[in-house]
Amino acid sequence: MKYSVSSYSYSQLTSSGEYTEKQLIALAKEMGFDGIEFAEIHPPVGTDKLAYAEELRREAEKQEIAIVAYCIGANLLDDTDREIERLKGEVDVAAALGVPVMRHDASGGYGKEDRGQRGFNNALPEIVRGYKAVTEYAKTKGIRTCIENHGFFCQDSCRVEAIINGVADPNFGALVDIGNFLCADEDPAVAVGNVAPYAFHVHAKDFHFKKGTEFVPSHGFFMTRGGNYLRGAVIGHGAVPVQQCLKILKNAGYNGYVTVEFEGVENAKTGVSWGLDTLKRIEELI
Repeated sequence: MKYSVSSYSYSQLTSSGEYTEKQLIALAKEMGFDGIEFAEIHPPVGTDKLAYAEELRREAEKQEIAIVAYCIGANLLDDTDREIERLKGEVDVAAALGVPVMRHDASGGYGKEDRGQRGFNNALPEIVRGYKAVTEYAKTKGIRTCIENHGFFCQDSCRVEAIINGVADPNFGALVDIGNFLCADEDPAVAVGNVAPYAFHVHAKDFHFKKGTEFVPSHGFFMTRGGNYLRGAVIGHGAVPVQQCLKILKNAGYNGYVTVEFEGVENAKTGVSWGLDTLKRIEELI
């Protein structure tokens, strides 16, 4: 397996000012990763986004580490045509970064306030239209696009699969986040098995889990769509069957990067380092 880390995993370090986004590249290399993924990029004030992306690419080349993916937010259910054009601009940023894969969302947020449609089947045609237009443009840049099981509305494996098959383009697939299915109260192993054939990229993530009927501490937990509770965990420390999910992906033929995405309360460097160690140990078993 090849391992990368999401810049999102280091949010503690960038928000505190301890590291800049650019400095995360050397940190990822130092920690033993083969690649780094950027979850959005944030140019310094007065710096053009494309120029900044090229600066990050040059730094990665200097550090001899790959930038493996670019992940951004999107909402294809609110002024879809304008959003398509904005996302084409983000494809240009992905090209400047030199990544082979770009993930963008389908719906903007985590609640009904972000969409006018009453349900998924009602929204599906517009989502498919948006993704298809973006991936057709990305194809001209040599970039594949994908949807992540992310953001509640399009999180279930059956919904991810419906969107991919609706777009019906070999340039469009899935970013399979093995932990995020719990946000939609779906068994991670079953869900990963459903979408593994479409995998372009993989996030390894873990969560602590509490049933909605249990007492839930007031710090760190958030509610799933079905009223249960999750808190970010170090990979291997939570409720996600990480080994089983990675074995399913391997058996399906996935041989791309496995990206550490840490969002726990532990120190970011510790959480990321322990997660990578766990993944390497699991690799020996599968």
